[in-house]
Amino acid sequence: MPRMVDKYKNEVVPALMDKFKYKSPMQTPKLVKVVLNMGVGDVKDNPKALESARSELAAISGQSPVVTKAKKSVSAFKLREGMNIGCKVTLRGDRMYEFVDKLFNVALPRVRDFRGINPNSFDGRGNFTMGVKEQLIFPEVNIDKVEKVRGMDITFVTTAKADEEAKELLELLGMPFSR
Repeated sequence: MPRMVDKYKNEVVPALMDKFKYKSPMQTPKLVKVVLNMGVGDVKDNPKALESARSELAAISGQSPVVTKAKKSVSAFKLREGMNIGCKVTLRGDRMYEFVDKLFNVALPRVRDFRGINPNSFDGRGNFTMGVKEQLIFPEVNIDKVEKVRGMDITFVTTAKADEEAKELLELLGMPFSR
């Protein structure tokens, strides 16, 4: 199987240069990082929930997650500033490309009734965020050991200046956008 980095250099860069009329390959948008974020809302009732979420995120990403803490107190959610509320992982380099390849070719096809990713989740600066409803779509997660089905946010950070460039980059990398 060809590596995602090689696909980027050999297929994606020339296609982007043709479409957007770049003069140098250095002008083409690149994927900088992929951030996986998993919120654990029931951590105040079940302290072990955070550990299970961390272990699942570590299995999915191949990297140790960082625990995220609440920035503000919100009385409606019974949340105090500084409480642990989730975990996140930032992937770069080869691990990032391996994850992207696994997400596009293995995990997303396992989603029930999958018709493609909604292309309207760009932020205006060339970054894309998508949500996954359950962590069970990843082959590394053992279904028998899952305590609770949790979703996660996946953010693709690019060097693209506009959403159109970022969408083309992600499409060429293999993201299955809905039509």
